Amino acid sequence: MTLHVQAQDYQEHYSVEPESTGIIDQEQQYRANAYSLLAALLRSSPDSQILDRLSSLTQQVQGEGDSLRVSMSMLGLSSRTLTASAIQDEYHDLFIGLGKGEVVPYGSWYLTGFLMEKPLSELRDDLKQLGFERNESVTEPEDHAAALCEVVSLMITDDTDLNVQRKFFQTHMVNWMGRFFNDLSEAKSAIFYKALGRFGAEFISFENKYFSMQS
Repeated sequence: MTLHVQAQDYQEHYSVEPESTGIIDQEQQYRANAYSLLAALLRSSPDSQILDRLSSLTQQVQGEGDSLRVSMSMLGLSSRTLTASAIQDEYHDLFIGLGKGEVVPYGSWYLTGFLMEKPLSELRDDLKQLGFERNESVTEPEDHAAALCEVVSLMITDDTDLNVQRKFFQTHMVNWMGRFFNDLSEAKSAIFYKALGRFGAEFISFENKYFSMQS
């Protein structure tokens, strides 16, 4: 399965050395694109240009179909039915709100009930060992769901060893991110982001199975 939309022109949280060779196969490009898409849509609301790209995800699914493919199609449909302005309001209610949004996109929150806790410290140690450096202009903690998706996208693009990817995913993502996406898919303030939540939950499940098959 190929994802034809790759979110572009988003601010990277990190830089990494050495630079990518840019040579990865189609399967890995799909994974990188999916993570990149999730990162972009979780970091900020999409503009009309990105919504136009997302609309190509709409597919005719016959029968029960594949759950990941169906969720991808629903995300494309949502991008066709809502305006960029409406999605921006939705994003604000979900993730910003008056003091705190309806959904909190941080690993420490899901794992401990508080922000800036031990899971963030452990994540920072691992990112440092992997060669990732935080951009000084970024104010969000590194355990933001968008930042973690971006890291894995960069790892795939840089052709990082699959065992290293697996360890990072199992240590810092699979233990909470599925719950986050499920919460997003049920959020009262969401329409577009309900669809993103379903896609994210299906993709995290897909990745967990993918890593299990590769071990």
